[in-house]
Amino acid sequence: MSIVDHPFPASAAPPLVSFTRQAPITLMMYDRMIAAGVFDPAEAHRLELIGGELHMMSPIGDRHADAVDWLVLWSMQAVDQTKLLVRVQNPLSIPGSESAPQPDIAWVTLRRYADRRPLPEEVSLLIEVADTSLEFDTTVKASLYAAAGIPDYWVVDLVSRAVIVFREPRSGGYESRSTHRGDQLVRPLAQPDAALSPAELFLPG
Repeated sequence: MSIVDHPFPASAAPPLVSFTRQAPITLMMYDRMIAAGVFDPAEAHRLELIGGELHMMSPIGDRHADAVDWLVLWSMQAVDQTKLLVRVQNPLSIPGSESAPQPDIAWVTLRRYADRRPLPEEVSLLIEVADTSLEFDTTVKASLYAAAGIPDYWVVDLVSRAVIVFREPRSGGYESRSTHRGDQLVRPLAQPDAALSPAELFLPG
């Protein structure tokens, strides 16, 4: 997921400027802001809440969109659809850290989520596609997801044409980190009979 480090330039609309504050924004406050239409139109304010702070995500480029498309196709073929739901660029709730990240792909427990966001214990796999956001995704988000107990977290590195796999979560981070390129298969913990070849995510060149 791409991000912009300084989400509120001087020219930003007043409603957004008013939320650059010292005190953290809680999930409850964030939900109230959404319900009040503070971020409407949504396409103009691609935001996620990370650690009580709002982060504005940059527009999705063609390579990013293409990788997400193929990950969706692969995921739909890989998951047991009687047990798991594939969510695309939709938020999770991590109450302990006042966070509502929006990973590119999430495999979650099958149910309807009209009443709430999925919780960490319902997540089997998260995937972020990174171009400009690689450092953020492999540090800040990796720490966030590890502390929440997400067992399987992948970052697709568009620049290095690789898939970075984080596993064995601990409160301070993931114990295991491995990088897969080309035909080095990656198998999700939740569906070990499925396999993703990193090469299929990238066009030749």
